[in-house]
Amino acid sequence: MLKKCSLASLIFAYRYRALQASIANPTLAQNRIFRYLIRKGRHTLFGRDHNFAHIKSYNDYCRLVPLSRYEDIKPYIERLLHGENYILWPEKIKYFSKSSGTTSSKSKYIPVSNSALNDCHYRGGRSLLACYFTQNLNSNLLRGQNFALGGSRQKDEIGEGKYIADVSAILMKKLPWWAQLRRSPRFSIASMSEWEEKLLRITEVIAFQNIVSLSGVPSWNLALAKKILELTGKKNLREVWPKLELFMHGGTSMAPYKEQFKALVGADDMHYLEVYNASEGYFAFQDKLERQDMLLFVDGGIFYEFVPLEELSKANPHALTLNEVELDKNYALVISTNAGLWRYVIGDTVKFTSLKPYRIIITGRTKSFINACGEELVVENADEAVKEACRQSEANVKEYTAAPLFGAGKEAVACHQWLFEFEQAPADINEFGLALDRELRCRNSDYEAKRHKDMNLGPPRLIVARENVFYDWLKQNKRLGGQSKIPRLANDRQIMDVLLSLNEER
Repeated sequence: MLKKCSLASLIFAYRYRALQASIANPTLAQNRIFRYLIRKGRHTLFGRDHNFAHIKSYNDYCRLVPLSRYEDIKPYIERLLHGENYILWPEKIKYFSKSSGTTSSKSKYIPVSNSALNDCHYRGGRSLLACYFTQNLNSNLLRGQNFALGGSRQKDEIGEGKYIADVSAILMKKLPWWAQLRRSPRFSIASMSEWEEKLLRITEVIAFQNIVSLSGVPSWNLALAKKILELTGKKNLREVWPKLELFMHGGTSMAPYKEQFKALVGADDMHYLEVYNASEGYFAFQDKLERQDMLLFVDGGIFYEFVPLEELSKANPHALTLNEVELDKNYALVISTNAGLWRYVIGDTVKFTSLKPYRIIITGRTKSFINACGEELVVENADEAVKEACRQSEANVKEYTAAPLFGAGKEAVACHQWLFEFEQAPADINEFGLALDRELRCRNSDYEAKRHKDMNLGPPRLIVARENVFYDWLKQNKRLGGQSKIPRLANDRQIMDVLLSLNEER
């Protein structure tokens, strides 16, 4: 697989063979995981409460265990946080990934078991690298430092004796020694909680190292790249790091940022790979450089179900197993994991682009969409339309969000209001808005139908934001960090109205 034989290369070669076996028979891999999870779950409080001892089949599982969201399992998690064991998973749970919730909870605490770390998150990362190395035999990833812009440990009064942090901070803390040798910066800097100071310290360290790869959320890596160039006085990142070859990104779509990255890197041979890794597990990764979709990770200790988006709001939605899904249809992702999340609706929506093997793209969030009058606009539509509008107008978007605006005209029932912060603004914002509208119509037939003659949905209304308004919103809401991101779409005006108020403060 690699020219230079090493412990790491042997690990990746072994993982690649195992991955290919699961790709060849994904149904067998998922059935094994299902049986394993049920067997382990019988020894937990949740398993006793839901009669896991009587589960003999998937149909039994669906009958005895309802679909759940964070509020449904919160009482179990609170018992874990206060020191009880064998509540959701038969291990002592020390690690919890804390994130801002989209539920009524101020924060979500997602349990991270040792099984999840080793058999899901790290195995997923090894799988990604194994696929990459098979396509890049002369890769430098094992000959330089690999930078990860992760999150921080959280200060929290809940859960004395527990380690509460962004999932990326937990992963960095628990990395095996051979991976730690090639990671930068050191953990004491990577886990700093004061974000602005952390970015400064990271910049001072990595600007003078041999960095060969970057990873993290695109928007924060962009901010870091600009600080690196400012500190070093170089024109592009390849002048700073001549052997830089790979950016592994996740959290938000790369589409609005891709051209900015290309300009900052200053080379056409840079590789970009998307990773679908969340607090709840490692779900998919881009296994082929020439493709934009991601291979579903079927042997990482997670059992998958998929609920058609139109079913999700029903009282008893019908979930599908992997061998029942169809191409080009939006599904809400449901997971059962080796950290004790059972039939958990994670909140993301995905679409299958291939069934042999199973490949997906992330299309948005179950709560991140606009449906003011039946247009069902999802994040996938928005990101691609913004990307194309930028290309047509030679603009670069730093951040954006959109929400419905009602009572927007004499004829229209509503319209979409967009707030854009630009790195490079278009010469004519009205032309940019027209291009955005055209691209949304091309990508979403429901949107196109509702825009007919402006009768149901009026044209988008665009506002150009002042510099750093989104950063100020993140800071105000204590969301600064490598894993934090701007909500793209919302079906209400809660976030938009706050942002507009901040936009007027200066």
